[in-house]
Amino acid sequence: MNARIARGALNYPGIGSTEHGQAPEGFPCLVSRTYLGDGQALYRRVAEGVLAWELQKRSGLRVRTESATVVPGARVVSGFGVGPFRINAPCEVVWVRPVALDDGPQSAGFGYGTLPGHPERGEEAFEVAIDASGQVLLTITAFSRHSNWFYRAGGLAARAAQRHVTSRYIRSAQELAAGVN
Repeated sequence: MNARIARGALNYPGIGSTEHGQAPEGFPCLVSRTYLGDGQALYRRVAEGVLAWELQKRSGLRVRTESATVVPGARVVSGFGVGPFRINAPCEVVWVRPVALDDGPQSAGFGYGTLPGHPERGEEAFEVAIDASGQVLLTITAFSRHSNWFYRAGGLAARAAQRHVTSRYIRSAQELAAGVN
């Protein structure tokens, strides 16, 4: 096996909580839902992209990962900025829901949690669902606290950065829904 791209253990309470929607006490939670369109083909296209790190890659983050597809335990380091001003965000996948083989209502996606070196401590999940009427929705759920005094001092800027990255994830999902390569 190759050397791990990130070291350490998950560093927050409530590991896996984004799968069931309950953030641990003391961790602010952000939930964003976006309608992407209709139909099974659109759902499958977006779900397959979500499970291949496409939201992260298309959002402009630099993505290094141990696995081309999202699998439990895979580690990923995403980052933004340039040179010495790059902020890296190491995470580990804590749950995965694959695309089901049938065409009924379902959801697919994953959640990953922070590792030492991430500016936050918490978890984020990306889930795409299709309902009985064929509507496809993307839900992004995140709970986190700043990891240290430096990021706490820049609290408003850090929260604004989180909202900005979430909007880029949504735009990436909309591109996948539209079939943009």
